[in-house]
Amino acid sequence: MAHQYSSQGRLSPSGDTEDMALLLAPRLAHFAAVARTEHVTRAAQELEVPQSTLSRAMVRLERDLGVDLFARHGRTVSLTPAGRTFLASVERALAEVERAAEEVRADADPATGKVAFGFLHTMGAETVPGLLHAFRADHPRIRFSLVQNYGEAMLERLRAGELDLCLTSPVPDAPDLVARRLDEQKLRLVVPADHPLASRRRVRLAEAAEENFVTLEPGYGLRRITDTLCHEAGFRPRIAFEGEEAETLRGLVAAGLGVALLPPPTVPRPGVVELTVTAPRAAREIGVAWLADRPDTPPVAAFKRFLLSRRGNLVPG
Repeated sequence: MAHQYSSQGRLSPSGDTEDMALLLAPRLAHFAAVARTEHVTRAAQELEVPQSTLSRAMVRLERDLGVDLFARHGRTVSLTPAGRTFLASVERALAEVERAAEEVRADADPATGKVAFGFLHTMGAETVPGLLHAFRADHPRIRFSLVQNYGEAMLERLRAGELDLCLTSPVPDAPDLVARRLDEQKLRLVVPADHPLASRRRVRLAEAAEENFVTLEPGYGLRRITDTLCHEAGFRPRIAFEGEEAETLRGLVAAGLGVALLPPPTVPRPGVVELTVTAPRAAREIGVAWLADRPDTPPVAAFKRFLLSRRGNLVPG
């Protein structure tokens, strides 16, 4: 028997979509159960709710939608064409919710969960693979989503909830973040192999005041450190080229296009000489950062403890 509904209290088709979703979402599983069993009593038993409650919920659902979803036949019901259309979408929505729930449960599993981990490009060739190898000796099934980027970009992704932890330099100091210093990495003045300074082992940074520098782009932590060290040495670096990756800068130095302040390479690079800087002290601090007040899943907590245990032993000296 068809039901006639007044428009009073009904959400209009032009109403706010978010309001409609909030109104309907709690009732979708109830609707799907009634549609599947075609019997309110059996659906109520499955859902462990009173039959009267379920019956009223279905009536309110039809009233709020403004359409009949069921044709009633005594104690049984059958779907109307509108009900079948609605059911197809409801089943897809419920399946997507279940998939999302399974995904977040899986990511939080202590043994097989996932860690979203960001780190600097310069740590990708050796440091991070070594860390992951050591960590997985005790946690062989924990999964990682790895992101390489410069420091500010990683902190943005940390704040956006896309990363759980990141290794970065300089160590950030911000009220919404927690950061712990893990290690220090010396920086070298890298010069072409035929450069007048190439026969030296040590150099004061002021001796490179008249050189062209190749550096990372503004916004990169190593660029800020380079600018600061040059300022401490009494000069402003003359920038010839800016790049996004340390080994590219080494290639530019090898081609005779300038000098650079860089961390040690993973493997020696032909065509350049790496000089120890005696003054000012040239080093960068490396730390791990995470968002304050965000609870850790078990796999994130385990990896955080592991990183903190590597304090002072993160990178080669």
